[in-house]
Amino acid sequence: MTVKDLMVGQTARIDVVGGEGALRQHFLDMGVIPGAEITLVKLAPLGDPMELRIHGYELTLRLAEAEQIQATLVEREAEDNVEVSKKQEIEHPGLGEEGKYHPKGSGNPLPDEEILTFALVGNQNCGKTTLFNQLTGSNQHVGNFPGVTVDRKDGAIRGRYNTSITDLPGIYSMSPYSSEELVSRDFVLNEKPKAIINIVDATNIERNLYLTMQLLEMDIPMVIALNMMDELRGNGGSVDVNRMEKLLGVPVVPISAAKNEGIDELVHHAIHIAHYQEKPQIDDFCDVNDHGGSVHRCIHAMIHLIEDHAQKAQIPVRFAASKVIEGDERIIKRLQLDQNEIEMVKHITKQMETERELDCSAAIADMRFSFIEKVCGECVVKPHESKEHLRSQKIDKYLTGKYTAIPIFIIVMGTVFFLTFNVIGAFLQGLLEMGIGALGDVTDKALTLAGVNDVIHGLVINGIFEGVGSVLSFLPIIVTMFFFLSLLEDSGYIARVAFFMDKILRKIGLSGRSIVPMLIGFGCTVPAVMSTRTLPSDRDRKMTILLTPFMSCTAKLPIYTFFAAAFFPRYGWIVVTLLYFLGIILGVLVALIYKKVLFKGEAVPFVMELPNYRMPSARSVMQLLWEKAKDFLQKAFTVIFVATVVVWFLQSFDLHFNLINDSKDSILAMISGLLVPLFKPIGLGDWRIVTSLISGFMAKESVVSVLRVLFERDGVENVLSVLTASSLLVFSLLYTPCVAAVASIKREMGIKWAVMVVLWQCVVAWIAALVVRIIGMAMGF
Repeated sequence: MTVKDLMVGQTARIDVVGGEGALRQHFLDMGVIPGAEITLVKLAPLGDPMELRIHGYELTLRLAEAEQIQATLVEREAEDNVEVSKKQEIEHPGLGEEGKYHPKGSGNPLPDEEILTFALVGNQNCGKTTLFNQLTGSNQHVGNFPGVTVDRKDGAIRGRYNTSITDLPGIYSMSPYSSEELVSRDFVLNEKPKAIINIVDATNIERNLYLTMQLLEMDIPMVIALNMMDELRGNGGSVDVNRMEKLLGVPVVPISAAKNEGIDELVHHAIHIAHYQEKPQIDDFCDVNDHGGSVHRCIHAMIHLIEDHAQKAQIPVRFAASKVIEGDERIIKRLQLDQNEIEMVKHITKQMETERELDCSAAIADMRFSFIEKVCGECVVKPHESKEHLRSQKIDKYLTGKYTAIPIFIIVMGTVFFLTFNVIGAFLQGLLEMGIGALGDVTDKALTLAGVNDVIHGLVINGIFEGVGSVLSFLPIIVTMFFFLSLLEDSGYIARVAFFMDKILRKIGLSGRSIVPMLIGFGCTVPAVMSTRTLPSDRDRKMTILLTPFMSCTAKLPIYTFFAAAFFPRYGWIVVTLLYFLGIILGVLVALIYKKVLFKGEAVPFVMELPNYRMPSARSVMQLLWEKAKDFLQKAFTVIFVATVVVWFLQSFDLHFNLINDSKDSILAMISGLLVPLFKPIGLGDWRIVTSLISGFMAKESVVSVLRVLFERDGVENVLSVLTASSLLVFSLLYTPCVAAVASIKREMGIKWAVMVVLWQCVVAWIAALVVRIIGMAMGF
């Protein structure tokens, strides 16, 4: 049988892990190894994917992936707490402390003026961001890792200005499965921090120590921050820290990042090991007696074979040996082995597989988990089922229930949208607009009294205050939206949404994680694009960004409501509803094209941990809001400012650079006139309509206001026909998103993709408007 055949509540022992390449390695790194027991917790409301429990944590797998894992059904046995032996009291090893290894004035410390660099590394959902905020406070900045859209946070430890700590993405292993894992590994290997702070979830030590073992192999000074100790103790568990330090060979500091407990001690140990360069005392975890010592012999033979290459490539030899055995192509390429050595690698691994009766990747993963079981058996008193897990199970009966999951999700997102765009966000947006307007009035009067040149006056008032101000009004919407998103993300709900929406989105080549950014797109494209950073796959991230413009944002509503009221007074709500559905349908069709042309292949496998529900940290939420607001203002604002000034210039001057009084004499009107032939086939061959659409690039709301100004004498309702209004509505629905959204796309994907989005959306809009016009003319309109 396979794991796919399990019934809810059944447990099986894994026999064979199928698949190949990075995905299979990811399975093994997540603990899906031969001999491990796995239990089916439940199926998603649509029957796929499935939620499984292994090594004490919940994991999601699609049925197609579960079918590749062969298993044998077993009767689940009750798990007893493993008591720590009290016969052997372990003296505190004193690692990372002054006095034992480095009496005052001794040792070989780094120069006092040298910056101590740290890498903060840990699994997802282990409290890493909370710890980073506790360590750095507000003294941090956000950037990107080179070449990828993965956030990089750096900061100095509070009170320690000769330090720099980098918060690496949450990862499960040092295998290059995702972009997050790759950048984390490259950072440690290439930038060589002076020390690593490895944060470990004390409530799920077995799962978290797998990454720890790989970090120990990197031979860099390291301290383990054992987080959430308050939860572990509260549920009846405990950890023998002295014994764990002895077994792992690095300092272990119990902390509670959320309660700011143990942070000072952690900082003290981290500074000490970095300053004195105290490397891990243990990096050899393979038992010489385990299965005849086959894995032990293989690793040590590999170390001897590649040692000189590893030194030349500046890769820790033990880590390199493990990765070569696993078949890591990136590491093998960096080692530059010759053909004879590659043949030797094959012979060594083949011999180990024959003796161990497991393939090399599974054997290495099994070796690591065997050592972890030994550590946990000697050091950890397992807690009874935690209050957090019991609470999560009760909540999940409704939030991921077969008949309740999707309705509750619609209610939750509807509430978020309502509060963002109608209550909180709208209120804050109104305040900001009032403030900008008041400041603009004061500035206008001051410039008039000062007799400032009309050109400068117009640039400041009409260009900067009106243009930039209209775009700045997005900021309260973005901040409010991310406030709710961070609450949903930190609480653990977003992971559940991805779980039960995966089957639907997989049909168009995406995973369930893409549903939230696409839904946000119905509110505002800017935060929708920014929220795609939570997606682990570069392919899914780019494809989701390209689809968000098809989700009609609220800024287009003034256009819909104006034309619906003017031309379809009895059926206005039907017209607006049809526009939203048209955007979705075309988005699906375009997604299928993207899947076949731009992003060939299936969506990334849906392997994800489902964390317990937790109360979000107020500090982390506020820090995120500050980062998003600052990110929008610093990065997108530059593009917005330039575009605003350019549009103002084109609206205000003629070809002889004279300030004009009538908009029909402007450069923009002339450009619109040149574009009129392109718009004639779709019934929009009027320079005034074209001008309004160009102004809509700054802000969609301005389309209606510009039309009213340009058609002031005749009235829009009297000049345009129903068919022209229909074409204009469809074109407005689909053409290029506003400059703020384009700036966000450029920020995430680069200038080429941003330009492509602008052009592609205009082409799609033109074709759709043409189809509407042809159908309308055929029907006699």
